[in-house]
Amino acid sequence: MITIQDFQKVELLVAVVKSVEDHPKADRLFVLKVDTGGGGEKQLVAGLRGHYTPHELLGKKVVIVNNLAPATLRGIESQGMLLAAQDGERIVVLTTEKDISPGATIR
Repeated sequence: MITIQDFQKVELLVAVVKSVEDHPKADRLFVLKVDTGGGGEKQLVAGLRGHYTPHELLGKKVVIVNNLAPATLRGIESQGMLLAAQDGERIVVLTTEKDISPGATIR
């Protein structure tokens, strides 16, 4: 269990996927560039290959953890985390129900 104060430290926001490339050193990873609105662009590494094609992700408004410390995954820096739900082998990216601007905060 965590407290509400701990949870409030997590910065969730809407971002738009601007580009998607295969990770050169990992069969299951994509390297994505996302627009976070006023916060600019971030690079994320996500384990979505085999679940999505690059075309399916381009332009999608996704939910990300914006203030996660950067991590290097197989030699490429990830500057946040894209959120997805997993049900067995199925992985589904979390998106917004209605149109909303990049940078909108999740509460």
